[in-house]
Amino acid sequence: MDRRALLFGTGALIIAVGFGAFGAHAMKTRLTPEALAQWKTAVEYQFYHGLGLVFLAALSQHLPAKRVRAVRSLFLVGILLFCGSIYLLSTRELFHLQGWTSFLGPMTPVGGLLFIAGWFVLFITAIQQRAGD
Repeated sequence: MDRRALLFGTGALIIAVGFGAFGAHAMKTRLTPEALAQWKTAVEYQFYHGLGLVFLAALSQHLPAKRVRAVRSLFLVGILLFCGSIYLLSTRELFHLQGWTSFLGPMTPVGGLLFIAGWFVLFITAIQQRAGD
């Protein structure tokens, strides 16, 4: 089992649950409905990819180590860029980060592309695996 994928995955899930609760309770009255929806999107994608990392850890004994590392890295950087930028963008008015919008905005699609790339690497790896492996 890929211990790092499991650690990063469960860590991402712990943070996602915490941020989800924080958004639902502490941020509910401080953010606009649109900003709160953005926050929830970040939580959801962090949760999906945290689970993806746990899934990757469980499958890692059956996959090439190089591919496992690649998928793990793509998902982790994707979480940081995609989810992180959305967390910050959704709270930009609350924390006076409006000046960062032009920098943070492009990070979101880059993170999304990294998620897609990670799933694509896993997809190609599955295709290339021989039957019975």
